[in-house]
Amino acid sequence: MTVYILRRTMQACVVVFLITLLVFSGINLIGDPVDLLVTPDCDAACLDQAHQALGLDLPVHEQYFVFMGNLLTGDLGRSFVFGTPVGSLILDRLPATLELALSAFFLTIICGIPLGLWAGLKPHSISGRTIMAGSILGFSLPSFWVGIIFIMFFGVELGWLPVNGRGQTVEIGGMHFSIFTLNGLAHIILPAFNLALTQIALVIRLTFSGVRETIFMDFIKFARAKGLSPFRVIFVHLLKNIVIPIVTVLGLELGGLLAYSLVTETVFSWPGLGKLLIDSINLLDRPVVVSYLTLVVIAFIVINLVVDILYSVLDPRVRLQGAKA
Repeated sequence: MTVYILRRTMQACVVVFLITLLVFSGINLIGDPVDLLVTPDCDAACLDQAHQALGLDLPVHEQYFVFMGNLLTGDLGRSFVFGTPVGSLILDRLPATLELALSAFFLTIICGIPLGLWAGLKPHSISGRTIMAGSILGFSLPSFWVGIIFIMFFGVELGWLPVNGRGQTVEIGGMHFSIFTLNGLAHIILPAFNLALTQIALVIRLTFSGVRETIFMDFIKFARAKGLSPFRVIFVHLLKNIVIPIVTVLGLELGGLLAYSLVTETVFSWPGLGKLLIDSINLLDRPVVVSYLTLVVIAFIVINLVVDILYSVLDPRVRLQGAKA
């Protein structure tokens, strides 16, 4: 396992290098951020001074090496627009994105697995058919449109839930969280459901397929023949065998929730990293964009590594294959 982790770490370093190189090169081809930051009456000398102040007077490859050197020391640079360290900007927005992504992840688990299990056990019932039809809608409907419908129906027409911002927050460990207050929970319900909708549909269909494939296997028939209770057959023998691909998908989807929450954050004015990324792209704030994407890549790699380790824990065959290798 140690050799495996070291190998994955080396692969991660190569991936981070390539991603930062591509992003840094690509974003330097899109306009000049100085044009958005200076006043219209700024002359050529003023422009040169602004380029020097931001380090944009250097060739692109030298700017990249400066960025990577700072990154290795934990310095993500300074925002062109806000004039503050990028690390502090990300830390200020990170709790909002984390609590939104983890809330959506929690909803995916508590909604997707039970509904998929029920539909798999009762595929010809009205409830089972309704669940599977709803999962198709979850895949088909765009999240921004669903978010707008949520706002119009639950926020404007019924007035049940707030539709923008985080609401009341509490400070824990120097970070502000809203899920620990009733007002904050009310604010997070709609964006969390909107973000989790596609993932819930995916887990429903994955669980359904696993149940239909496994329920007719000999070990399930043998467990029933032994007189085991239906609860034990389903939640011990059946669920244990279908949970491995679900864990793999859930791990990948957690990274996706962190990376692709920007649509939900934009629709619901959620002050997280996604909204920060959109604003930074519009203003060509290169240090923020490159740092954000680098951290997302690192998060994906770490999550995949944890999923692989969990996979080996859940499936002994993976451990045996690793030992033989």
